[in-house]
Amino acid sequence: MGRKVTLRDLLLVAQIAICAVLVTSSMVAVRGLTRSLDSHFGFEPGNAMLAETDVSMAGYRGERAADLQRRMIDAVTAIPGVQSAGLVGRAPLYGGGFGVPVFRDQATDLRPSNAVMTAVRFNISPEYFRAAGTALLAGRSFSRHDDSGSPRVAVVNRKFAGKMFGSTMKAVGGYFEMRDGTRVQVVGIAEDGKYMSLTEDAEPALFLPILQAPMSETCLVVRSGRDPRQLAAAISTTLRNVDSGLPVYIELWTRQLELALFPSRVATVALSVLGAMGAMLAMTGIFGMAASSISTRLKEMGIRMALGATRTEVLRTALGRTLRLLALGSLVGLVLGVLASRVLASIVYQATPRDPVVLTAAVLAMALLGLVATWVPAQRALSLDPLTLLRED
Repeated sequence: MGRKVTLRDLLLVAQIAICAVLVTSSMVAVRGLTRSLDSHFGFEPGNAMLAETDVSMAGYRGERAADLQRRMIDAVTAIPGVQSAGLVGRAPLYGGGFGVPVFRDQATDLRPSNAVMTAVRFNISPEYFRAAGTALLAGRSFSRHDDSGSPRVAVVNRKFAGKMFGSTMKAVGGYFEMRDGTRVQVVGIAEDGKYMSLTEDAEPALFLPILQAPMSETCLVVRSGRDPRQLAAAISTTLRNVDSGLPVYIELWTRQLELALFPSRVATVALSVLGAMGAMLAMTGIFGMAASSISTRLKEMGIRMALGATRTEVLRTALGRTLRLLALGSLVGLVLGVLASRVLASIVYQATPRDPVVLTAAVLAMALLGLVATWVPAQRALSLDPLTLLRED
């Protein structure tokens, strides 16, 4: 860099690098959060409401519980404006699903260590996929004939089909076994989705008919284009008419999804604030270095200008070292920011450090930061009068 590297130089590089790390991480977080809001999670929360109930609290057990759940679905589906309604034990990202070991067909040793995989299990009614907006890729969904007196069936997602059968083409009609030895036939393939958290990798999922795997505590998913407040009131009134003692908690699915996005929002806001503070500190350091460089080299610049140096050459003399330190610190910071963003990707869904938009924006942000910080010193360097400088002692 033309002269010995000083501690001040190293501190400035470190300051700029930290700023670049924070700027890059905040942009990764913002970009990831933006993508999250437009993503498909294997279900469509828009225009859907969740009505959480527990029929056991109203005194229903066994077949009486199953009959009440059928009446609940029929009654809510009959509400004007309701497109579809279906039950799920617990909705995805709503504390829903739990892992169960699954085994190949005809397996004899059903210890968990011999399982092909652990799949996220959901108990659903036949109408659930339509109500949730989950696409069925192959085969069929359940019907109300898939009850306790019928052969055991399941719908699995694409990930499950690939791990158990090798491909979705072989899955429909295939069999697998549960931990208790129950032999289950796959009748349909659903799309992959997010089940426990937004940042999880694709997980195998298993959907069982709620009539074959009864649950008293369920979520009723209701899809409608009606005003949410009017719809919530209509659902509440309808379920009270089915049974006045039935407890019901109703909320928008999108509002519940906000809880899943909460860590992403907090990380994005925190990193944005830290990034802004880091930028301010880096600008102060760059400005100080540039101003100091000009102050200590006034005579040299005066001589150069008197000998016919161009404006570009004067600026290179005045700010060259500062800009090189800025470039070095930014490069180090961007590399560290990409590495740090790998950790951020485990918190913010869809956050990726390899996004060219993020990298381009981070480079432009650091360049703009350097331009703003050196603007005043650069103007001072260009306004120097070489005759005045040369007359000074």
